[in-house]
Amino acid sequence: MSAQAANPDFRHRTPPELKVILDSDAALAEKWQGLTPLARNEWICWTISAKQEQTREKRRARLKEEVLEGKKRPCCWPGCPHRRESARKWVDA
Repeated sequence: MSAQAANPDFRHRTPPELKVILDSDAALAEKWQGLTPLARNEWICWTISAKQEQTREKRRARLKEEVLEGKKRPCCWPGCPHRRESARKWVDA
């Protein structure tokens, strides 16, 4: 890996606004805990990567809906750029 390689400890902390959603919905919390740490990280990164709060709100709502439906990862997301150098273009642009 190059000097600019992704941080090996790429996992994001669960943001407070997502904790509120998880704490208020037992079914969602159960599904969330059933995801792998990597899958949870992908959802968190996708949610927090939006530049506008309005977009982050929409993503949190979609996260809730899709995780409850059984989806493991956000659709059309190249992956956490903190994990893979090849995906950095999505946040370093």
